[in-house]
Amino acid sequence: MNLDKKRWIVLFAGCFINLCLGSIYAWSVFSSAMADYFNASLGMNVTPGDLAIVYTIANSVGPITMISGGWFNDKFGPKKVILVGGIMWGLGMFLSGFATSIGFLIVTYGIVGGLGLGMAYGSTISTCVKFFPDKRGLIGGVTTAVYGMSSVILPPIVTKVVASSDATFAFKAVGIVFLVLIAVSCMFLEQCPEGYKPAGWETTMAAGGAAPKNLDWKGMLATPVFYIMLFLLTCGAFTGMMVISQASSVAQNMIGMTPAAAGIAVSVLALFNALGRIGAGTLSDKIGRINTLMVACILAVAGLLCLFNAGAGQVGMFYIGLSIVGVSFGSFMGVYPGFTADQFGPKNNSVNYGIMFIGFALAGYFGPQIMRNTFANTGSYDKAFLIACVFSIVGIMLANAYRFHTKKKSLD
Repeated sequence: MNLDKKRWIVLFAGCFINLCLGSIYAWSVFSSAMADYFNASLGMNVTPGDLAIVYTIANSVGPITMISGGWFNDKFGPKKVILVGGIMWGLGMFLSGFATSIGFLIVTYGIVGGLGLGMAYGSTISTCVKFFPDKRGLIGGVTTAVYGMSSVILPPIVTKVVASSDATFAFKAVGIVFLVLIAVSCMFLEQCPEGYKPAGWETTMAAGGAAPKNLDWKGMLATPVFYIMLFLLTCGAFTGMMVISQASSVAQNMIGMTPAAAGIAVSVLALFNALGRIGAGTLSDKIGRINTLMVACILAVAGLLCLFNAGAGQVGMFYIGLSIVGVSFGSFMGVYPGFTADQFGPKNNSVNYGIMFIGFALAGYFGPQIMRNTFANTGSYDKAFLIACVFSIVGIMLANAYRFHTKKKSLD
């Protein structure tokens, strides 16, 4: 089988792996159920907000293994790297089923699982993008969208499993299933040959401006545009990470939804997150990466204002805001793999995107913490929504800074 056909098998396998890895976006359902378990079975007094630190750490440590795993992926191929990362992710979830404290969850889910997630996720996306130089935006959108789709599928399942048993059993069952599925999928992966081009395709100027040559991480860090892109990613991902971390709790505490209805809300958020990734990735191939990201920042402001104005019982306004936030966040996650490859070249994209992902990690740390602290101090999420609006406005300014820099560079 030639590579033009085989690349679609690699894409399918990578997407299946990302479907397992994306279960991190269902954290708010796990955290609500785990808080109930700690309180009812262990006599503790914790809230889902108290468990936000676990989710924060899982996202924050990801870039460590995205970078190191990316180096191994670029040198030796994705099979072993993704297998090790996938085992760590599944094992971390399984061990979380034995948790007796928040500290236990931090080690199992946050550190073991988070490190494994970063290693596998970065390699699957980079591998697929390398095989599709003719469709970077679309493939970046598809691979990250499937990652987000996990939380469309998983929350209702977890809710039912918890209702029939408890949160600890849900962690164990999901962890075992993921271990098996990822191991089987890895058998169909392989490394993309350097310089691969599909038949009939010639290199053209990529959307958003292509780099004249492949840069390694040192070369990337020496460019001013890297820092603009890094902080633009932080601002763009901030809103999504903030809302996703406690979406179930927001639905229950702010709108008055039942736990089951809140689980559906999490799935709706994930669905629009996934649609944003595919839609924005495809759009960015046509109108440019930075133009698409600018639209995403504007959408974030609109969605946040809807959430700010939603109160108890205002389910419609809540769903509108939640959906817009999902599309905005998905746009950044779908566009950035191709955006990074366009700017700094595809050869070292596993490492380069891993470093760029630090911007996402910053959003993953500060977003949930601000959400948690705001609610703990005021009993409301309103201030957090306004803070996120400021980040999105700064994102618009950074997008304009990127345009100015690239335009100036083209004139030099």
